[in-house]
Amino acid sequence: QVQLGESGGGLVQAGGSLRLSCAASGRTFSDYTMGWFRQAPGKEREFVATINRSGGATYYADSVKGRFTISRDNAKNTVYLQMNSLKPEDTAVYYCAARSGTYYYTAQWKYDYWGQGAQVTVSS
Repeated sequence: QVQLGESGGGLVQAGGSLRLSCAASGRTFSDYTMGWFRQAPGKEREFVATINRSGGATYYADSVKGRFTISRDNAKNTVYLQMNSLKPEDTAVYYCAARSGTYYYTAQWKYDYWGQGAQVTVSS
């Protein structure tokens, strides 16, 4: 079992920045590929970014590429999502997720553990 908890959400103006953190506990963090997903009001949850176990490889949704950066600190059992140049359409609940294994995926069903979510609201 892995327990995940997001923090760092909030309200920001368009063009601003936020950094989300997701702290993990329960198992060896470096055994898990990590991902960030988001769900906007009235929409399905969608993939945002993922990072492999070592942090050496990342992949992003086209909608956030060049603006968001995923990273991890295995010594702190934490994965981060740095969000810059935020837009109102980035408003959503952001979830971190973990899956055991080497490869990263964009499909939600590939992930075994989920956090409770953090609200990010971007005002225009």
